[in-house]
Amino acid sequence: MNGKPALAVVGATGAVGAVTLQILSQHADVWGEIRLVASPRSAGRKLAVRGEETEVVALSEEALTGIDVALFLVPAEVAAEWAPIAAAKGAVVVDNSAAFRLDPDVPLVVPEINPHAVRVRPRGIVASPGCTTLAMIVTVGALHAAFGLDELVVSAYQAVSGAGRGGVEALRAQLSLVAGTELGTNPGDVRRAVGDSTGPFPAPMALNVVPWAGALGEDGWSSEELAIRAETRKVLDLPALRVSATCVRVPVVTTHSVSVHARFEREVSVDHAHEILATSPGVVLFDDPAAGEFPTPADVVGTDPTWVGRVRRSMDDPRSLELFVCGDNLRKGAALNTAQIAESIAGALARVNAGEF
Repeated sequence: MNGKPALAVVGATGAVGAVTLQILSQHADVWGEIRLVASPRSAGRKLAVRGEETEVVALSEEALTGIDVALFLVPAEVAAEWAPIAAAKGAVVVDNSAAFRLDPDVPLVVPEINPHAVRVRPRGIVASPGCTTLAMIVTVGALHAAFGLDELVVSAYQAVSGAGRGGVEALRAQLSLVAGTELGTNPGDVRRAVGDSTGPFPAPMALNVVPWAGALGEDGWSSEELAIRAETRKVLDLPALRVSATCVRVPVVTTHSVSVHARFEREVSVDHAHEILATSPGVVLFDDPAAGEFPTPADVVGTDPTWVGRVRRSMDDPRSLELFVCGDNLRKGAALNTAQIAESIAGALARVNAGEF
């Protein structure tokens, strides 16, 4: 590597890819070449990054040659096939999919919590957690560092963009079907109006919430719920942490919300929790219910931090806190976290190149 490291953005034409290109254009310029890579059907398109129009190339071994860091913003099955190829060619892979998150030889990294984990990567791959975990983990991690986390019970209210463009299109189509009607007052009336237009969801999203996200897992748990449990344990390095999650799809386009019940090893206070959260990187404390101030997806969407409010000590347990967090699932929940990981790797590569190690 000479000069600044070369970056490949694999999946540049997708929804997360679009946000990633914005972030790369807004952040400090630590990259040399930025190569945009996508499926063959997208090859030839031109996208703007760092103020320049850049042509998209098809995913191939040649496209991954000469790359120092490769962001993979693609479905898990694509990442599972191509990330090891990129790593074998000498790139450090930062993968946004679920393909490697629970691989014991792949670190699962949230830079505000465990930045050191990025240094040990036997497979040449670093994974980024799922968008729901990322919506809450920076806040929970900050409180864990102060109080010692003992148990976590969460209900996640997931935006439809978490299911991809098809989820957003389905919600918008359903909203057009129910707007200006008296629907929602009789059993099944919304379902009949929506008909087969449920998209990737098992029930209508308009005027509704759907207590399901992911695929059916063990004992009735969904894959998304099991992922929150496993990813939280791995990021916090608490393999025995008690975690219970319920995932609910809500009629929000972008930004996940999570209601959190966190029990700690020692007694907690709201004042101390406020002090910690107000000074934690990547967290915005927005907590004045008397003034109507608490995070909502409509206010948080398009911003980078995790927003937290409604912080209360549990009425029946002085060791527990209740709180409500919101995080944009396309920014910190996907593009931003992978970009932050990649930038930390770029910094390390630059220091090695300069002979500092």
